[in-house]
Amino acid sequence: MLNKNIETFLGFDADYKDSSFVIFGAPFDSTTSFRPGTRFASKVMRSESFGLETYSPYQEADLTDYALFDGGDLELSFGNTERALEQIEEFTSLVLKDEKIPCMIGGEHLVTLGAVRAAAEKYPDLHVIQFDAHTDLREDYLDQRLSHATVIRRIWDLLGDKKIFQYGIRSGDRPEFEWAAQQHVFMNKFNFDGLENTVEKLQGKPVYLTIDLDVLDPSVFPGTGTPEAGGVSFVELLNAILTVSDLNIVACDINELSPVYDQSGVSTAVACKVLRELTIAINKNNEMGGVFNG
Repeated sequence: MLNKNIETFLGFDADYKDSSFVIFGAPFDSTTSFRPGTRFASKVMRSESFGLETYSPYQEADLTDYALFDGGDLELSFGNTERALEQIEEFTSLVLKDEKIPCMIGGEHLVTLGAVRAAAEKYPDLHVIQFDAHTDLREDYLDQRLSHATVIRRIWDLLGDKKIFQYGIRSGDRPEFEWAAQQHVFMNKFNFDGLENTVEKLQGKPVYLTIDLDVLDPSVFPGTGTPEAGGVSFVELLNAILTVSDLNIVACDINELSPVYDQSGVSTAVACKVLRELTIAINKNNEMGGVFNG
């Protein structure tokens, strides 16, 4: 008997009703300021994920240990940025309503705003941890308030002071750094120093984790729209993910893979491995009773 050919990310083949962790693609890059192409990330990652093993030797756990669901790619309105964000918010809200953890694959970083809106509605005391090369704190970019260069500023509009924790930052204009220094957000430049202190501070809080993959050094991850020299290694990012997985992560995303700029496929392989490790880390923590229900 023949069945429909439905491609999912490696290991994400459980039924929705049985799963507690849901990935989905948000293929949107309409406000990309330099090199577009992140809209293709989720489709390419699904295809290339089968070059990985489901088992993580780093965590001694396997994707097959958990019930994981791939919700496919959203059909987003490329001509209407606000509507695309609404569509992301609606889907994320549905997953959260069903008491599951949504994990979005971008797409440019602006897609995070839609998912954070949904998470903040369910969890009013939401905090955000951001791994990124860029501040993303501009009030506007080329007179536009909705941009991947303004996404964290728009999230600040929603959450307020001292709810956002940035790590790996090494690029932005002077006013962004000056604004951050006024204690609107916590910013750690260049690396993950002090991340353990943030994790201790946020124990018991609902946390949204957003990983802009350009936090990685371009020598590790060249396939992105705005590469920035001086980034972290894969192992450093992995250790940071393992550190924050001790928190009550209620939603998360990875974004800014642009496969076309790395024809070797290495950047896509790195992105897939990040998703594997992130998924296992969060599910291991939840298995030990770390999931937030408040």
